[in-house]
Amino acid sequence: MRAAIIDRPGEIRVGDVPDPKPREREVVVKVGACGICGTDLHIADGHFPPTPYPIVPGHEFAGEIVELGADVPGGWRVGDRVAVDPSLFCGYCGPCRSGHGNLCANWNATGDTVDGAFAEYVAVPSANCYRMPDSMTWEQGALVEPVSCAVHGVRRVGVEAGERFLVVGAGTMGLIMQQLLQRAGAHVTVVDRNADRLPRAARLGAVATAADAGELNDEKFDAAVDCTGAAPAIEAAFDATRRGGRLLVFGVAPAEARVALSPFRIYNDEITIVGSMAVLNSYGAALDLVGGGAIDTEELLTDRLPLEQYPDALAKMRSGAGLKVQVLPGGGRA
Repeated sequence: MRAAIIDRPGEIRVGDVPDPKPREREVVVKVGACGICGTDLHIADGHFPPTPYPIVPGHEFAGEIVELGADVPGGWRVGDRVAVDPSLFCGYCGPCRSGHGNLCANWNATGDTVDGAFAEYVAVPSANCYRMPDSMTWEQGALVEPVSCAVHGVRRVGVEAGERFLVVGAGTMGLIMQQLLQRAGAHVTVVDRNADRLPRAARLGAVATAADAGELNDEKFDAAVDCTGAAPAIEAAFDATRRGGRLLVFGVAPAEARVALSPFRIYNDEITIVGSMAVLNSYGAALDLVGGGAIDTEELLTDRLPLEQYPDALAKMRSGAGLKVQVLPGGGRA
């Protein structure tokens, strides 16, 4: 089969690899669509330490089951349309046993540490498959994974109807987060240095937008969410929280990044700071939200390219020219 291959950091190609074979309790999925995110850029550059090389990347995906391994539970059949949670938790470490599988001591993920879905086919655990409604396209199915991350983030920060939120970053994750917060009853202001992204945030219902938090006239918010992973943005989000407010660090920062936050203000103003790591019991909810139309997917999906153009898709994502860039190994919608 054809697949995108990262032989080592900086060396990317599309070539032939063996077709995957399902092991016990696994299925093989013919990939309909697979999205590119910031983690894929880190993997391509060698900045995601768990990744071994060579690897076929791709962890945001949906497709059709074409082969079943032995003893597959759940009544799955060839032809079923599925969105797939890439999380591979061990199930026996301390975090897993305490209900925090996303913090698994032996964490793995399809496309991050084992071969993924920028390919014609991928083998995955059947337990990670979620049935897609017939009305959902492959592209929408591939958006379930980032939405599931945002669902977990919203649960972590908490929302009360009528609260004022600041979302820093109007990329794909920021706009998904904005929509989920609004659905929970929050009034959302969105900030992004790339002013070209702000009209989308406005169309999606932001009460205000700005290219810099400094343009907000020192307005304070009940909660702020950083969706950039950039240290200056995290600091600006912290500064914009009111006394008793909350800060969610949602964007992925480099491991070596550091921020300067006032410990006195954390103490004196009782600022709560929380993080959100990937997916945790949120995939089914995310699929229901996407399938039910709660997320405006057309505002997010800006680029669809064939598998053979994976290096171009990666470059487009890196440039920031679009929002969600997806690769369609099957060549089109279903």
